Amino acid sequence: MDTASLDTLLTEYTELEGRLADPAVHADQAVARKLGRRYAELTPVVRTLRELDQARSDREAALELAGEDEAFAAEAATLAETIPALERKLTELLLPRDPHDSADVVMEIKSGEGGEESALFAGDLLRMYLRYAERQGWKTEVLDSVESDLGGFKDVTMVVKSKGGAELDGVWARLKYEAGVHRVQRVPVTESQGRVHTSAAGVLVYPEQEDVEVEIDDKDLRVDVFRSSGHGGQSVNTTDSAVRITHLPTGIVVSCQNERSQLQNKARAMAVLQARLVALAEEEAARKASADRRSQVRTVDRSERVRTYNYPENRISDHRVNYKAYNLDQVLDGELDGVLDALTAADKAERLAAAGANA
Repeated sequence: MDTASLDTLLTEYTELEGRLADPAVHADQAVARKLGRRYAELTPVVRTLRELDQARSDREAALELAGEDEAFAAEAATLAETIPALERKLTELLLPRDPHDSADVVMEIKSGEGGEESALFAGDLLRMYLRYAERQGWKTEVLDSVESDLGGFKDVTMVVKSKGGAELDGVWARLKYEAGVHRVQRVPVTESQGRVHTSAAGVLVYPEQEDVEVEIDDKDLRVDVFRSSGHGGQSVNTTDSAVRITHLPTGIVVSCQNERSQLQNKARAMAVLQARLVALAEEEAARKASADRRSQVRTVDRSERVRTYNYPENRISDHRVNYKAYNLDQVLDGELDGVLDALTAADKAERLAAAGANA
């Protein structure tokens, strides 16, 4: 980034400091949160830029004094080694960020090939994400679920929310890599001869939208109400409080039955529908801009997997970054940071390479 652009960032940072110090700004929490997130994004950039400027200035001063005192020559040499590291750090911080990184997410888990075993695995994935969210201090809420006969899930939708505030990296920054087909290899409870089977479940992740720009016409919606159901489809409510919304132009169907009233369920379902429509619009725009874009897997086919969970070997493998570890039991208990860190590092390396190619 050139000097003029950096000066613009410094000016913006100073203006943000002034606005956030104004009590009137905090009267609107949405505006204050947006400004806070931008301030949090710029803070490490500005801090590193100031460290770099200081190191360069100190080195120049040390070089001028090196002829009089050898200690200054040693200091100049040390600073010469420090400056490239700060320049690399600044380059990384200036990489274009995913605009949704601070967002909360809507997550859907769907059983696929494998019948009842796939539904049981979908339930295992749900518990894994719930445990990970608990470890992070995030809030979770299951909006809708369809259980299988053996206690698994044919389909489950939930929201995952951060602690609030102006976090730079929120739920989306971590869980966006979970989208795709997850394959499991194990002996199913339904297997009488002890043979290892392979089945799959699909995970879809969308950033929850705070300021949704997609307009939804009422005539494009079909709203059905029905009684909430529990295990095996058994009715657990005597009123028609559950809501199913079908977006006719796209065929997207969203259900919500976990709130107490029909009105609450409809509001929740509309929020999920909005998130899905925004994600669909962004995906279509990105596909037109780049034929190489990696999209979320929409079909739950075992052959199109992003990750494999091998129970006999206690192994987890992420096929996108050749990650492999033998702590599957811990991962299923919510210790996902190892694989998520590997995915985050690979993504950063790819963006750095792209920035270098375009420089």
